[in-house]
Amino acid sequence: MSEDAGNSPEIEILFSPEQIAERVRALAQEISTAHLDNLLVVAVLKGSFVFTADLLRAMHAAGMSPEVDFITLSSYRKSTRSSGKVEILRDVESNVQGRNVLLVDDILESGRTLAFAKDLLTARGAKRVATCVLLDKPVERAAEVEADFRAFMCPNLFVIGYGMDIGHRFRELPFVGNVVGRS
Repeated sequence: MSEDAGNSPEIEILFSPEQIAERVRALAQEISTAHLDNLLVVAVLKGSFVFTADLLRAMHAAGMSPEVDFITLSSYRKSTRSSGKVEILRDVESNVQGRNVLLVDDILESGRTLAFAKDLLTARGAKRVATCVLLDKPVERAAEVEADFRAFMCPNLFVIGYGMDIGHRFRELPFVGNVVGRS
């Protein structure tokens, strides 16, 4: 992707739409064998909405029919660097007591957001909280958390597309990419 009238940066494709679709189907199969009965999928918004939608359709194709809810957490706000403090902007509406929960997030970096959400749902009585991420960056974590399921290991680059943004732009891209010159 190249400059478009000076408005769009050059973007390097890291994971193509075809690679993502293939991996999401395989991930749904993995999840379907994890014995997560009475499953509630909780999407961490906003970045995971595209991934979660595709994953849910793939889970259906794999014979699953989970319920779905959403939580909006932020440690970034409009910045590209984490503030170190996670805030609940929108909470789940479902009762998680005694339920298996699959927490779906776009990217695992510092671990703060995922650890916060996992601890929150566990404290509310979830039977098990499993985690699923689109991208797992091999960086030092600020919180001790690992993904139970992940689509891809990702280079330590600032990524956009497939639901992820920079300044609320580029979420619509059908691939995961890196703005050239930005790390």
